[in-house]
Amino acid sequence: MTNLKSTPIVSKKLLFPFIIITSLFALWGIANDLTNPMVSAFKKVMPELSNLQASLVQSAFYFGYFFMALPAALFIRKFSYKSGIILGLTLYAIGAFMFYPAAAFENFNFFLISLWVITCGLSFLETTANPLILSLGDKRTATQRLNLAQAFNPVGSLTGMIIAQVFVIGAIQSDNYTTEAYAALSSDELAVIRENDLGVISVPYISLGVLVLAIMAIIIFTKIPKTIHDDKISLSASFSKLFKNKNYLGGVVAQAACVGSQIMCWTFIFQYVDNLNETHDLNITATNFNIAAMILFLSGRWIGTGIMRRVNPSKVLAVFGFSGAICALGAVLLPGIPGLISLVAISIFMSIMFPTIYGIALKDMGDEAKIGSAGLVMAIVGGAFMPPIQAAILDMGGDGFNDITFLGYIPEVNFSFILPMLCLSVVGFYGYKTIQRLKSE
Repeated sequence: MTNLKSTPIVSKKLLFPFIIITSLFALWGIANDLTNPMVSAFKKVMPELSNLQASLVQSAFYFGYFFMALPAALFIRKFSYKSGIILGLTLYAIGAFMFYPAAAFENFNFFLISLWVITCGLSFLETTANPLILSLGDKRTATQRLNLAQAFNPVGSLTGMIIAQVFVIGAIQSDNYTTEAYAALSSDELAVIRENDLGVISVPYISLGVLVLAIMAIIIFTKIPKTIHDDKISLSASFSKLFKNKNYLGGVVAQAACVGSQIMCWTFIFQYVDNLNETHDLNITATNFNIAAMILFLSGRWIGTGIMRRVNPSKVLAVFGFSGAICALGAVLLPGIPGLISLVAISIFMSIMFPTIYGIALKDMGDEAKIGSAGLVMAIVGGAFMPPIQAAILDMGGDGFNDITFLGYIPEVNFSFILPMLCLSVVGFYGYKTIQRLKSE
């Protein structure tokens, strides 16, 4: 334990490459949390969409990870991490710029395709950056190093949230009308508002595309260190080793549950708050609570990284997983503001999950880590599958959020958070099981 404490998380020699790669974590954080509120935004701009249809924003966004992760791993396996980063940033920029024609044609499906292309690029970035960070230093501090790098992801997420609130949610004209008043507008008035609002939605993404190109130009002229693996094994051997590795397979399942819970909590907090405003005659802003959740998430990353200097990451993961599940249960059962506070509190426990699962699942891997990384990035598809299921619960009684109640007092929007509770329990169980494996070794 003393040796671990004295081992630097990042050596001075590798500090600059670490900083350059870590900047990418913030970059995809912006895209992630700029997109989360778009489910609510599109529902307001295009009221003809059901909750389930609007949630396809998340399905399109996160399905790109599943589709492109393995090709990305094969690409960087053949070429290099730097090539994967450049290709990922190129796809990211193309998808962002596609928002311009999507807004011009006022086509929801075109927006979905644009989001999918963005995440094809993000898939390259995550498949590349995560294992690269793990390799930039001592193996014993790999999980801590990834948690440190991932701590900058919420900085990008906070930026994305603020952009979404100030430049999208706070700027779209559709949000100025009640459902009845909006439906009473003439077709010409509706056309003008829709054209304006879809343009408002597209501007942040186009601006993001410009930023991505600027960062790509810097990376092209930056020397990225090559990683050295003990053995170069065949592709079939890589798959064979991975499928026999129970620790890895459990990590893939836990990662899907982790991402699914994150996306559900940060997406449907808007509907949760909308219901509170309607049923409790409140006037609170969902984005403010979402920003508070992200601040807790960021704080949890830093705190968790510090804790793991002394406590085994598996133990931290188990405690955080089950604690998050308890908070999710509170979001279901507690009425009013206490339930909302419990929902926000989940984020501090979700904070260390993604990088910790990643580090535990890829522990002691050699060349197969590149393919193994793809499986863990593909697991991000949990963010595509779980939100539509939660949206389907919201649609059970109609388009509202309190059309039916459970146990006589729980509105359907509250009840829908039973899904994050189950997902977080899966993460906690994975942490517990890896503790048992450590004891048996």
